[in-house]
Amino acid sequence: MIEAMFYEKLEDKKVRCNLCPHHCLIPNFEKGICRVRENRDGVLYSLVYGKVVSYAVDPVEKKPLYHFYPGSDIFSLATVGCNFRCLHCQNYSISQLPREQDKIEGEKLLPEQIISLTKKNNCRGIAYTYTEPTIFFEYAYQISKLARKEGIKNIFVTNGFISEEALREIMPFMDAANVDLKAFSEKFYKKICGASLKPILNNLKLMKKEGVWVEVTTLIIPGLNDSEEELKKIAQFILRLGEETPWHLSRFYPAYKLRDLPPTSVQILHRAREIGLKMGLRYVYTGNVPGDEGENTYCYNCGKVLIRRYGYHLESFNIENGKCKYCGAKIDGKGMKK
Repeated sequence: MIEAMFYEKLEDKKVRCNLCPHHCLIPNFEKGICRVRENRDGVLYSLVYGKVVSYAVDPVEKKPLYHFYPGSDIFSLATVGCNFRCLHCQNYSISQLPREQDKIEGEKLLPEQIISLTKKNNCRGIAYTYTEPTIFFEYAYQISKLARKEGIKNIFVTNGFISEEALREIMPFMDAANVDLKAFSEKFYKKICGASLKPILNNLKLMKKEGVWVEVTTLIIPGLNDSEEELKKIAQFILRLGEETPWHLSRFYPAYKLRDLPPTSVQILHRAREIGLKMGLRYVYTGNVPGDEGENTYCYNCGKVLIRRYGYHLESFNIENGKCKYCGAKIDGKGMKK
């Protein structure tokens, strides 16, 4: 265990955690909402530092990031825990483990060992993913600083629910982020995720302002966030971030506590993609539908296929020096070349 960052000491050995917008008031010998930060005699500790519950070498497209060094391998890692309690969580067995079973599990791997594994596997970067990287902030922060010194890229796959103070601390080492924008209503975030929307919108604006390459993902859930009005609101917000911001529309499959809902229809995904493109977004993708035309990257200027994908596999690549091979239009992103 190491002492946590971003907290204040209060009377009666209570502490206020300021890592995320929950701002948990934690009595002595209690934990915050994430269940991985504990107050011991007025000192807040991270319980997951260096305890990796899952790691793997993934294609960067799996994050999903389609405009950040496409085709490259990324070393991905996670600890247990999350500051959300999404009813549809795909990784609930590790994200909700501390909350549901009061367990902290994981293999001990120091930041230096993560860097070594990344190099050994010839990975372009490190992705802090699978669960929510905010809750293992101290660990991700130390790894990301070492990675920057070694020329290794840092990718955060996040729900975006982090305090501005913490985000500003780690942004200098953050090269790219895929941020879940799960819906566009406070009601959805409160009922389905146990959180709030506004801080996420503010953080997306801040990331874009500070030069982090941002891609946005929305998992479309039947009956909960799939109305045309909701999709238009999300598209409008992303457009305000910048027309170059990719929007990933993922197909929902029944999971965790939402097993009674059907999978998202492909027709709804296509309609959502059409909405985003008509509103002026340059790159709108469909996910969890291998072989769908929405997996491909098209030139916003001439309409030709630039990157043809099947799942996470790149089948063709028609970008030369960051430009469309056919019309010469500059294609947005980082590392957009073979």
